[in-house]
Amino acid sequence: METIVYNAKGQEKGKVELPSFFCTEVSSVLLHEITTAYLNNQRAGTHKTKTRGEVSFSGAKPWKQKGTGNARAGQRNSPLWRKGGIIFGPQPRDYYTKMSKQKKKSSLSMAFSAQLRNGNVIVVDSVKLEEAKTKKVAEILKNLKVEDKKVVFAIASDTDFKMAAKNIKNVVVENIKNVNAYQILWADKVVLTSEAIDLIKERQSV
Repeated sequence: METIVYNAKGQEKGKVELPSFFCTEVSSVLLHEITTAYLNNQRAGTHKTKTRGEVSFSGAKPWKQKGTGNARAGQRNSPLWRKGGIIFGPQPRDYYTKMSKQKKKSSLSMAFSAQLRNGNVIVVDSVKLEEAKTKKVAEILKNLKVEDKKVVFAIASDTDFKMAAKNIKNVVVENIKNVNAYQILWADKVVLTSEAIDLIKERQSV
């Protein structure tokens, strides 16, 4: 499959042959599974409520057992009372969800394939900057007509570009080796560099 290659000014520079990595049959079940796992792994799991044994209250009996007309009560930290302990409340836990390497690789290929079929993949020859300025990245976004969209740049390696794009809302710059399926599916537009595609071709040929 061929696609158009643009330069940083948004001008057509030619075409490039995409590897079979971008022509995978999409499984919505696997993409849902990998997305859920990614979001689970972002959770801190530090939520905590106090049980009746942890609530700070006097252990004294609120009133005598009989003769008051009130219901029997032994302690103020009872879960039945206001500000008492919480029954079965959330406790700190680890939400980590393990995914196999094969599933990660397949889901990434599916995510790219889905975005390509929807016309959301843009290939540029290079995003190297003469100086690491945010306005330079903003110019590239404007030239590619994606300045008002959620954009993921999957590049080979350019720390200057990543630093320059850091302050721009809804723009994520990630090395092609570290990009994941969730990031690709999150984006309205995915921008790939020619170098990143070459790296994908090399990885497939191994």
